[in-house]
Amino acid sequence: MGKQIFSVPNISCGHCVMSIKNELTELKGVKTVEGDPESKNITVEWEDPATVETIKDKLAEINYPSE
Repeated sequence: MGKQIFSVPNISCGHCVMSIKNELTELKGVKTVEGDPESKNITVEWEDPATVETIKDKLAEINYPSE
């Protein structure tokens, strides 16, 4: 199981966090997604077949690219 904090500068509110949660939880293997609009961070826990790259790709695809 992997766990990582992603810095996502485009987050401006709780709605952004909910949009990201909804999109990332659709990825196979993603277990939990938590976010904080103030720190602009998203914490994701996953297992195979999800990877850091598939998560970053999805974030970029939905216009919330991580740094």
